[in-house]
Amino acid sequence: MDTWRYIPLSTHDAAMNMAIDEAILQARVADKVSNTLRFYRWKPSAVSIGRNQNLTNEVYLEAARQLGVNVVRRPSGGGTVYHDYEGEVTYSVIAKTSDLGTADITTVYTNIYRAITDALRLIGIPADFNTGDSKNCPNLGVAGKKISGSSQTITRGVVLQHGTILRIIDYAKMFNLLKFKDLSCSQAADIGQRKITSIQSELRHNISPVTIANALEQGFKAIMKIQLATGKLTSYEKELSEKLYREKYATKKWTFCGIIP
Repeated sequence: MDTWRYIPLSTHDAAMNMAIDEAILQARVADKVSNTLRFYRWKPSAVSIGRNQNLTNEVYLEAARQLGVNVVRRPSGGGTVYHDYEGEVTYSVIAKTSDLGTADITTVYTNIYRAITDALRLIGIPADFNTGDSKNCPNLGVAGKKISGSSQTITRGVVLQHGTILRIIDYAKMFNLLKFKDLSCSQAADIGQRKITSIQSELRHNISPVTIANALEQGFKAIMKIQLATGKLTSYEKELSEKLYREKYATKKWTFCGIIP
């Protein structure tokens, strides 16, 4: 049984979260670290956009500024996501595709989502896998409503998949930040309530981020058939993440244009 490194739930701002994920990815490509499972939160709350998206088409930037919400461009693809500090636990999986048994993107999504499905089952929520389409990455839903989404990037046989587990949803805040073509904020929020759900909405009570992280840990161990060894970033990853933070993720050129300065 393979042993992966497990980095427990931590909190960083948006640019540092993305810098850490990329640093781990680069370290894994270089065989400096083992496959890694990491859980984190975003403080302040943030909006992330996909690697190839146009920022001004996706986010109400003035609203983000007024609300104190960070904006960051991910190294992965996919769509625009609001990451609420209170409302979300985020996971990232950084692993060699050969260790996951496949290089097929959809199959990788499926394998990882099986672990998340099991974690939600432990919490008391039955979730179903949705393979997605040309406009939407694969995701998990409950009775047709999305509860977990994710995005991927693959570099030299190593996948980074990071995604959300929705704990609580502030629909009004979310849709005052995210742009939807031909829809007002209130119209988008009404549609969002019909298409997105959360752990709180399904269980009718709150559970803590730590409880969610513990369930995810158990789900990954059981379904991926791995051992998890609690660890932390290496000195190489710390130095690289700080460099990526300064020179990439915290810069306007990357955030607005997807260009590394």
